[in-house]
Amino acid sequence: MNIALNNSLIESYFQMLDTASKKQLITRLIESIDKPPIDSHDFSACFGAWNDERNAQEIFDDIRSGRVNIRDMEDL
Repeated sequence: MNIALNNSLIESYFQMLDTASKKQLITRLIESIDKPPIDSHDFSACFGAWNDERNAQEIFDDIRSGRVNIRDMEDL
């Protein structure tokens, strides 16, 4: 019964379309089937060990020296 309900619903929508719209719909459906699947990226590849030859204190100092703190207010 569910399939018949879906078919009647599809048929009612299909009757509302003109010939050009039906052709466009068919073309888009075919193109969507022919597209290759999107490769999923392995999110775990984003993780890993930090590679650096500096010691921890040098890294901390580098991070702190790179901070920008601007307290000047711009006029509107």
